[in-house]
Amino acid sequence: MSKKLPETEYQKTFSGKFSRWLSGENDPYLDHIEMKPQKKAMSAEAIRKKREKSKEKGVKKSFDLEKNTELKLFRGGYKIFSVLFCLALIFVLLTGVSGMPPFGQMDNPANNEVSQRYIESGLQETGAVNIVTGMILDYRAFDTLGESHVLFIATCAVLILLRLDKESQQKKFEANDRGFEPENDVILQTVTKILMPAIVIFGIYVVLCGHLGPGGGFSGGAVIGAGLILYLNAFGFEDTERFFKQSTYKKMSFGALACYALAKSYSFYTGANHIESMIPLGTPGAILSSGLILILNICVGIVVAGTMYTFFVMFRKGGY
Repeated sequence: MSKKLPETEYQKTFSGKFSRWLSGENDPYLDHIEMKPQKKAMSAEAIRKKREKSKEKGVKKSFDLEKNTELKLFRGGYKIFSVLFCLALIFVLLTGVSGMPPFGQMDNPANNEVSQRYIESGLQETGAVNIVTGMILDYRAFDTLGESHVLFIATCAVLILLRLDKESQQKKFEANDRGFEPENDVILQTVTKILMPAIVIFGIYVVLCGHLGPGGGFSGGAVIGAGLILYLNAFGFEDTERFFKQSTYKKMSFGALACYALAKSYSFYTGANHIESMIPLGTPGAILSSGLILILNICVGIVVAGTMYTFFVMFRKGGY
């Protein structure tokens, strides 16, 4: 049988302290927590000066070439990498040139067999009367696909760098949109109404007849893009964006590039595996001929026209 402790000793045990804490007689945190006086609040001017001083100190540290070790290492590594890259590029170019036949030798080929193949068999193999179009959109279609993607990527880069995120900035630029052009110039608007349909129709004609004669997607798209820019300068962004917005350009460019990639992927697959293509070349000289070249010309024209107009808009006011 346990012995009952005296009250004074019981109060010192854990059970005694816990019972007094439950009853509220004793607070274990009372007089055991260090209390510090609250600091006096800084004024708004003092806070501003402190932030400016901290910012100035950070900027000074970032651009201090003598003490900023990270910046010195980056610049030194950048110079070394640049030199190594140039040397590697020179080596690759010299290696490629060394494989060329010496200039002026008697046994050098008088003509390139590739260009001879284009001239002699281009019409039969591509169905395009225009040899240049057959070469660009058939023999070298993969290269043309890369060029179209370069235009699209360049436009995306400009959109990222020059875009206006704040709605207030967009409204400000749109309010000053016509600050550098005539306000409702009757002559310019009348001439644009007359020429705009002709420009667009001519651009479409150049695109559609690129496999029959001079023209194609690049030149026809440039004509259509110039027409859109003319309409924009005459009537402003508000009227132009009723039918051609940023979302319109993105959808058209993505659809054109996807169609181009799918069409040529089919041609690459059939050609690499020596499978006869199911797409007929048609009658040379007819508008519906030359296999996929007509479709590819349309895709390239859409990308070029949209890229020209988008570049102009982005460098003009930023927001789009």
